[in-house]
Amino acid sequence: MAVSKVHRAQPFAVYLHWPFCLAKCPYCDFNSHVRDGIDQDAWRRALLDELDRAAERLPGREVSSIFFGGGTPSLMPPETVGAVLERIAARWSMDPEVEITLEANPTSVEAGRFRGYAAAGVNRLSLGVQALNDKDLKRLGRNHDADEAMAALNMARQTFARCNFDLIYARPGQDVAAWRAELDRALELEPAHLSLYQLTIEKGTAFDGTVQAADEDLAADLYEATQELCQDAGLPAYEISNHAAPGQESRHNLAYWHYGEYLGLGPGAHGRLLVDGQRLATVQRTSPEGWLSGERRQTEAVLSHNERAAEMLMMGLRLSEGVDGAAFLAEIGVPLEGYLAGPALDRFVDYRLLIWRDGYLAASPEGRQVLNTLTADLLP
Repeated sequence: MAVSKVHRAQPFAVYLHWPFCLAKCPYCDFNSHVRDGIDQDAWRRALLDELDRAAERLPGREVSSIFFGGGTPSLMPPETVGAVLERIAARWSMDPEVEITLEANPTSVEAGRFRGYAAAGVNRLSLGVQALNDKDLKRLGRNHDADEAMAALNMARQTFARCNFDLIYARPGQDVAAWRAELDRALELEPAHLSLYQLTIEKGTAFDGTVQAADEDLAADLYEATQELCQDAGLPAYEISNHAAPGQESRHNLAYWHYGEYLGLGPGAHGRLLVDGQRLATVQRTSPEGWLSGERRQTEAVLSHNERAAEMLMMGLRLSEGVDGAAFLAEIGVPLEGYLAGPALDRFVDYRLLIWRDGYLAASPEGRQVLNTLTADLLP
């Protein structure tokens, strides 16, 4: 079943993955690699070449947001970021209010590049602070200390129109009182956007088998404290892990959660694109060396009706607003309440884990803590 034509004129987002880091963090399962002697010119040429290929296939589109992720994209030369942005602007029209985000680590070396990134066109910085004390930063394998984090945050605010910073909680040995104190300290900085992630222990990471994740009761208490403190500070959760003052939400991330189109470029990058009325799932080759060679750089598959419905549900329920029933009908061709498993839907609504509100199906605060269970039971 082809996707409804009403979506074809929608703008799309661009994600670029820089796969290199100075060191691999022990909790990280992203496609990141430590390499010596990176050929910056070769990587710049390859990224521009891949943009040209994409533009030939996706003519006449408008770019709504651009996100440089990683890895550590603040290790990219500002000249490369500028060249990429110039090529995007040459190949597609740009939304007048385009959001251009770059992820950065708060080491002094990387912070020194901030003005270069701003001059290149970056207008939003996302800073990977992760903790506000040196002991936990060291345990998390970070290359900066708390003073460097504060200095980088101050510099970012002076340089970019919009900033975000990340913190990780549910860290080993962290109780609710300690997290509340740390989050209070973060909120005293009056951020417009905060990304707050519970530590999860992923297979294949250095923490796997050596660090114990917080038990379910503690994790729930930490999550509830997070929602309470951020709400009281004027940064309500608009997504499970993301909090923002009204109007400061990440436009790029909303493209994912609203099931919009996005182009993924760079090693391991994923994308979702509408081509000839079909929604494609794309993934780029994971190995940096393999990707740079240019051979078999991307694979793709047409998403089935059920795959699209499942993705739209899983993404939308992460949002506080929930899944838009009208958008689901336009994408899938079936009303949301008619597609989902009826007994499970009724049960979760009765238990107040799910809420119908103005045509949206949303998870309650309690429901968001068991979202994987909800989505698994809701799908037919």
